[in-house]
Amino acid sequence: MADLAPSVAREAVLKESSALPEDMRRIRGYDFNQGVDQHALLQSFLTTGFQASSFGLAVQEVNNMIEKRLEPVEKEGEGPEEGGACEGRGCTIFLGYTSNLISSGVRETIRYLAQHSMVDVIVTTAGGVEEDLIKCMAPTFLGDFSLPGKELRQRGINRIGNLLVPNDNYCKFEDWLMPILDQMVDEQRTEGVHWTPSKMIHRLGKEINNPESVYYWAYKNDIPVFSPALTDGSLGDMIYFHSYKKPGLVLDIVEDIRRLNSKAVFAKRTGMIILGGGLVKHHIANANLMRNGADYAVYVNTGQEFDGSDSGARPDEAVSWGKIRMDAKPVKVCVCVCVCVCVCVLQGDCLSLYLMHCKASNPTLLQVCVKASNPTLLQGL
Repeated sequence: MADLAPSVAREAVLKESSALPEDMRRIRGYDFNQGVDQHALLQSFLTTGFQASSFGLAVQEVNNMIEKRLEPVEKEGEGPEEGGACEGRGCTIFLGYTSNLISSGVRETIRYLAQHSMVDVIVTTAGGVEEDLIKCMAPTFLGDFSLPGKELRQRGINRIGNLLVPNDNYCKFEDWLMPILDQMVDEQRTEGVHWTPSKMIHRLGKEINNPESVYYWAYKNDIPVFSPALTDGSLGDMIYFHSYKKPGLVLDIVEDIRRLNSKAVFAKRTGMIILGGGLVKHHIANANLMRNGADYAVYVNTGQEFDGSDSGARPDEAVSWGKIRMDAKPVKVCVCVCVCVCVCVLQGDCLSLYLMHCKASNPTLLQVCVKASNPTLLQGL
């Protein structure tokens, strides 16, 4: 018996396995011997494992939102109040994102979604609004994460991660914004206009009149943009300065919370796509609490749950609050590199399915979604 390993060791190492279900996905990555097929490469993420598989599940969840959104809906029961659900939508899609994504090149991806009416409601921060508008006036530059703050401050250069924004950009923003704030105060006094953050963003989208802007297209396509902390940024700075020059501007957040919640309450179904954390994540999730939870949800962020923050919380925590439905299949993609990369790839993979589905189920809707602004999207479909 000396030539046999101890039985306890053999039993521990060679323990028999129970059978796994036949329909379980098997791990397999993309074979580049097949050539470079970007769509197939992205589809292979589902069976790659780790966060790549979470990404694949996120694609499926977003595609489920898109499929339901394109279903026609008949009016039934209690009709929505003004500012309620998006008429004719089988699923109302809420998009939330933090300001760093607008500061980065993801801005162009988000602008595309607004330009082609691919989302129904937007929630963002003050920076998520102003950085888009400022980019219409002056560029943001690529720098480095390690540039010393003291030297940058002496030169009047602001750093956002590895992005550089000359302070002159904000001076140009002030010159543009102040006359608009004057008009808003005049309209409030003489016409009784009841300003809210979403109405102000709508007005700024109209005034910027630049097709490179997210909020120009939100204005053109009547996509409401909510930002309950609109004063928490350069916009707040300018409103503060303006209050000395021409006091009296009032922004009503109560009207906006009723309008946002109504978008969820009166929707047939809802989907949440939340990029980043903090205010935008909770504001959308809490609106969906009012309807006992969203039907679909995708979180993309770098946060962890272990500090108890809402930013890092997994979707299952939102289920416990009634912000995501108990029978939903929400997905969190925890990206260790950058949300920017994940967002661009996610949209690219979902877009082709969206256009193909539009063509098959409703060619007229496809024409509406693509519009005359980008006819090349119709080629090859």
